[in-house]
Amino acid sequence: MIIIGLGNPGNKYLNTRHNIGFRVIDQFKEKNKFPEFKLSRKFHSLISKDKKIILAKPQTFMNKSGQAIKALASFYKTKDLIIIHDDIDLLEGKIKISKSRGSAGHKGIESIIKEIGKDFIRIRIGIQPEKGKPENPERFVLQRFTKETDIKKAVEAVESLISNGLEKTMNKYN
Repeated sequence: MIIIGLGNPGNKYLNTRHNIGFRVIDQFKEKNKFPEFKLSRKFHSLISKDKKIILAKPQTFMNKSGQAIKALASFYKTKDLIIIHDDIDLLEGKIKISKSRGSAGHKGIESIIKEIGKDFIRIRIGIQPEKGKPENPERFVLQRFTKETDIKKAVEAVESLISNGLEKTMNKYN
């Protein structure tokens, strides 16, 4: 199983809404005592792995995430992928889990679908404020985001997917 958090590399993007996938992977790694991340040029990603699970943070920038994920999925010969990312169509605090869906305009997901198709599980984390979608979504997703409760909830959803499977997890979180 490969669990991938989407985001953009570099300190400039560290705590932005668009990097919530990286932050979930980081907390999952810490909570479950995975080894430190190491840069893999072969996979264009930071990688941490145990015996059964690989954690990945693509370093290709969001819009080219598919390149890294294709390299990982091809090498490890698996379609057992969980992708974690921000979703501007969901209100803050909401999590939706889905499988085999379209991109809904998310550039990182578009890149992944283009490279490997849409047969993967997604954990979508809402970032839309109560007042509705912002006028400039591109700028909005690159602003700071500090909702730790949303990140913890997403980590719990990942753990549930691993332990309980897709159907039970979707029933609990959707």
